[in-house]
Amino acid sequence: MESKRLQRVPSYLFSDLDRKQEALQAQGIDVINLGVGDPDLPPPPHVVEALQEALKDPANHRYPPYAGTREFREAAAQWFHRRFGVHLDPDREVLVLIGSKEGLAHLPWALIDPGDIVLVPDPGYPVYKTAVLLADGEPYPVPLDPQRGFLPDLESIPPGVARRAKLFFLNYPNNPTAGTASREFYADLVKYAQDYGIILVQDNSYSEIAYDGYRPPSLLEIDGAKEVGVEFHSLSKTYCITGWRIGFVVGNAEVVAALGKLKTNLDSGVFRAIQQAGTVALTGPQDGVLERVEVFRRRRDMVVQRLRELGWEVPLPKATFYIWLPTPDGSSSKEFTETVLERTGVVVTPGSGYGERGEGYVRLSITVPDARLEEAVNRITEAFGKGT
Repeated sequence: MESKRLQRVPSYLFSDLDRKQEALQAQGIDVINLGVGDPDLPPPPHVVEALQEALKDPANHRYPPYAGTREFREAAAQWFHRRFGVHLDPDREVLVLIGSKEGLAHLPWALIDPGDIVLVPDPGYPVYKTAVLLADGEPYPVPLDPQRGFLPDLESIPPGVARRAKLFFLNYPNNPTAGTASREFYADLVKYAQDYGIILVQDNSYSEIAYDGYRPPSLLEIDGAKEVGVEFHSLSKTYCITGWRIGFVVGNAEVVAALGKLKTNLDSGVFRAIQQAGTVALTGPQDGVLERVEVFRRRRDMVVQRLRELGWEVPLPKATFYIWLPTPDGSSSKEFTETVLERTGVVVTPGSGYGERGEGYVRLSITVPDARLEEAVNRITEAFGKGT
C-alpha cells in the first residue's frame, strides 16, 4: 500500500517508544518515560489566560491569515531583536509555523528537486533526514564529532558533495547531543555556505533552555547570514506549550517566501487564538521562562551527580533538557535501552535512532516531575550499582 517514497522512511522513533510504553503499562508495569522532550511544567499563567480570553472571541474561530497574523509576526520580529540584536522585516522575513517541526519537514519540498543532496547532522533530529527522503532528495550524513563538542568538521565534507548540496540542516543547542555552537563557528559556516551556494537551515528551538550564564547565539547574528540562511524557532520548549503547535522561521526572504508558498497549498495556518496567546508570550514578562529553566537546571544537576556516582561518564550539558550518555557497559544503544527498560521500567531513547553516529549513546530527558525523575534515577542506580 505504501508509496516507494514512504517505504524509504523508517517509522518515527518516538511513535515506537509510545507503543512500547503502552504495551508495558498494559502489563501493569509502572513506566517512567525519559524518552521524549516534552516539558511537564505548566505554561506561564498569563499566557494561558491570554488563550482563554482569545477563545471567547468568535472572530478567532475563523480561518487565520496564511502567513500568520501581522501582530504575531511583529511580536516575533521584536522578540528576535531584543534577544539577538537582529532586525527582521515582519512582512518578508518572518513566517508563522504550525510548530517548527512542520516547517522543518516541509522546507525541502519547497527548495530541492529529486536527487539533490542535503547535508544532515549525524546524530540528528530524525525529521531532517526524513523530510529530505520524502522530497526525493539525497541526505548526506555529516558526522558530529564528540571531540569537537559535537560540531561538524566542514573540511571533512568532500568538495564534490558540497558543490551539489542545496541545504545544510543544523541544530544548536543540539538535540540529541546537547552540543552548543559559538559565533565563531557560525561565522565559518556562513563563509562555507557562501563559497558553495548552500542554504543554511538552523533549528534554534532550544535557544532559551540554557544554564550557568550561557546564552546561545543566533546564526543570523553573523554578517551575511541572512543571504544564505534561515533560522527556526519554537514556542514549545520556551513556554512549555508543546501541544499548542506554534513556531516561526526567520531570515532569507526568498526562502521564507518559498516555504510560505508551499504552506498556502498545504495548510490553513495556526489557530488565531493561539497566535494571540503566542504574541503575549513573546512580548510579555519572561520571568516564567527563567523560573522553568532553573527547574531544569536543578534536575540536570541531580541526574548527572547521581549517575556519575555509578562511575558512568556523564556530561554536564550547557543547554537543552537532554543528557547524552555513552552506554556505560559498551553495549549497543538498543541493547542498553532494552536492559534499562527491563530492569527498571524506565524508558530512555537509543542514540542509534538519531543516526549511525548516535550508536553507543542513549538520550535521557529531564522533562518529568521531580518526584518521578528521582524515582527513575533511584531505579537506575539500584539496578546498575556496584554488586548488582
